[in-house]
Amino acid sequence: MLLNTCSVRKTPEDKAFSLLGEIALLKDRNKDLIVGVCGCMAQLRADEIKKRAPFVDFVVGTAQIARIPALVEEAAQTRRFAKRLELPERKGAVVTDLPERKVERKPKLKAFVPIQYGCDKFCTFCIVPTTRGRERSRPTQDILREVAELAAQGTREVTLLGQTVNSYGKNLAEGRVPFAKLLRLLAGVPGLERVRYTSPYPRDFSAELIETIRDCPQVMEHVHMPLQSGSDEMLRTMKRLYTVEGFAHILANLRAQVPSVSITTDLIVGFPGETEEQFEQTLAAVERFRFDGAYVFAYSPRPGTPAADMEQLPYPLKQRRLQTLVELQNRITCEINAGYVGREVEVLVEGPSPKNPALLQGYSREFKMVHFPGEASWAGQLVTVRVERARLWGLEGVPAS
Repeated sequence: MLLNTCSVRKTPEDKAFSLLGEIALLKDRNKDLIVGVCGCMAQLRADEIKKRAPFVDFVVGTAQIARIPALVEEAAQTRRFAKRLELPERKGAVVTDLPERKVERKPKLKAFVPIQYGCDKFCTFCIVPTTRGRERSRPTQDILREVAELAAQGTREVTLLGQTVNSYGKNLAEGRVPFAKLLRLLAGVPGLERVRYTSPYPRDFSAELIETIRDCPQVMEHVHMPLQSGSDEMLRTMKRLYTVEGFAHILANLRAQVPSVSITTDLIVGFPGETEEQFEQTLAAVERFRFDGAYVFAYSPRPGTPAADMEQLPYPLKQRRLQTLVELQNRITCEINAGYVGREVEVLVEGPSPKNPALLQGYSREFKMVHFPGEASWAGQLVTVRVERARLWGLEGVPAS
């Protein structure tokens, strides 16, 4: 059993330790069970994991995927906690030595494809540069080869992953390959219908990228671009390398050239030192920019980051601001979704809805979840749906033909 972990926020770490408590009960009932903990939290807190969950057989960091088979074999033979490994992820390694797959996996309609590791931005709230090292890009041909193989197996949509995904290609041995160029190359992969990506960094969102979204049908009209705060003072404290007006300029250009684009964002409330006036500036920015949706977080300190050493705001204050911002964004989301009623949207059918198997579900190009009646055989196809109702979570409609 492998538990993959994240260390970006405190809540996922707490959940990981809670789940390890449940896994301990399984281990008690099955002494042969081998348990490994992987990912960023494993890389940062291996000693604590060993202390709090001594039954764990091994811990591996983010660049040690290829070692897992050997560690499993070692654990099976020795039944002891493997010594913490040196983690080359911090030294600039890109994971390329993955073992060959011995068993073919079931083809996926949608797949995630990492194109970049690490980060060079060093935001004061973020632990990623510590856990994943400096920014490195995968070779372009490796990405194209992987996506072509996925498409040949039936994948119709890929989501490109990177901490600041649109800064891809700056440090490649093959020479600089702008992110927009990578998107255009992927648009030519036979069988691939859709390309998404997350998350772009505002300062690196180029005019060429906007033109690519406008001109390439395979690149979806959805951008998830983190704002984090509507206060320039807070952005400076967070060490975000842009201003609110700079962000506004990007959105204006994007919406001018791609009128159908939907824009979602990340927002942090209760960051150390945030005043009531600065929080009000965030509310004003959300009203001004009218995001289709937002992931809203109350700041949680990450040990080892500069913000963790700053004076923290009280928990009730952060929760009040969080609730206020969520209510505002929910209202805006409902208003925007209501504007889709009567329109037709293209949906990639994923299959029956888990909540209502009588309906099919899938995402529109704008990343709106859509429910509608249809045949199970439509899974994997692009279907045009006429929207009849709008919800906070998405849209409901009927096939247009």
